[in-house]
Amino acid sequence: MDLALLRTFVTVHRAGSFTRAAALLGLSQPAVTSQIRTLERQLGRPLFLRQARGVTPTTIGDELAHKAAPHLDALVEITETGLDEESSVRTLHLAGPPEFTAERALPALTALTRNDGQSIALRASFGTAEETLEGLAAGHHDLAITTARPRGTLLTATPLCDEEHVLVAAPRWAARIGSGRLHRDAAPSLERFPVVEVHESLPLVTRYWSAVFDSRPAVAGTVVVSDLRAVLSCVIAGAGLAVLPRYLCDPALDRGEIVALLDPPVPPLRTYFLVVRTGTFALPHIARAHEWLLRAAVDWS
Repeated sequence: MDLALLRTFVTVHRAGSFTRAAALLGLSQPAVTSQIRTLERQLGRPLFLRQARGVTPTTIGDELAHKAAPHLDALVEITETGLDEESSVRTLHLAGPPEFTAERALPALTALTRNDGQSIALRASFGTAEETLEGLAAGHHDLAITTARPRGTLLTATPLCDEEHVLVAAPRWAARIGSGRLHRDAAPSLERFPVVEVHESLPLVTRYWSAVFDSRPAVAGTVVVSDLRAVLSCVIAGAGLAVLPRYLCDPALDRGEIVALLDPPVPPLRTYFLVVRTGTFALPHIARAHEWLLRAAVDWS
């Protein structure tokens, strides 16, 4: 059986779409369709059920994928390891949210760029969860950090860490709000104060209000800026209150530049995931970076 046909088949099985598989393989969609039809003729059985959006594997298709995929992944590892034997450097393309990637992931991964004999070169890009997962699925990235767990079998996600969210403001706003005296029913009293957020939809404030006050905020963003580090700077400058990750605002809290307005019994959390294309753990540089980040995350709180 032609290994190229099996590789195309496994890619389609993981992608759930001829079109997406074609992008990953660098082939045209008709070429992928032709290869799958050829394989189906050789086996005498249908491997996929065509649907309006993508394809669904048949029982035979699932069975073949489970048998063939591990062996194809092993061949990929052998091929990649054998390439460019004179150079031990492999390039890792990482994508994720700008603040978390810059403040936590990249500092942790830089240690891998200094390991003699097994160095990794880093290339990082930032984007939303949707943009990051789409880029990973299309083969533009090797490893992604996202707050959204992907669906389907094309991508494999591993929980990385939880991020605690804190309601904060500058001391002068905290004095007016009454820091330390807020309760679950305090939402209405907060709605007369300015808010700093990363988007007009107020995603962090809305999530916090829902978790802590069991309500939706009836406020609009006074300052909207698409980077949490800029949100923190605005809060320190007195622009208003905001909801921020604790890891990002802890230094400013310790310095007294901002104040936590509430200490709920169960603080709102958001989970980060490490995501790869299924099968790429066979590539040593991706597996090492993945493991390195999981180890580093043990100390992130």
